[in-house]
Amino acid sequence: MSEKVELEQLSAAEGGGGAPGMSDLRRLSDVPIDLTVEIGRTRMTVGETLELRQGSILTLNRMAGEPVDLLVNGTPIARGEVVVVDEQFGVRVTDVIGQSPAPPPAPPTSEAAGAAAEPSSDEPA
Repeated sequence: MSEKVELEQLSAAEGGGGAPGMSDLRRLSDVPIDLTVEIGRTRMTVGETLELRQGSILTLNRMAGEPVDLLVNGTPIARGEVVVVDEQFGVRVTDVIGQSPAPPPAPPTSEAAGAAAEPSSDEPA
């Protein structure tokens, strides 16, 4: 048994002001996320992990001074550098990953896609 569900369309016009789509994102402002700062990784066997003791040193896949990764729910969103603020670690964001000024173009309609698939008279078949 299936039931048709109507979903509310999010629009940039709601909420007024700001960049297009920002009012839509404000609806999500109270949703909790996990932000992780990753300084590096390593791969170990279970046996090597069981041998870890206090004072053990793990070599990571990153050099000292390289940017750290900021991940939201496991997805990289930015890079930054580690700083100390009032005796606490912090991260200064230096690069936001995948930030683009305009949304991707809409996919072609089926009519336009059909026209594009037909060979032109100038090209050999």
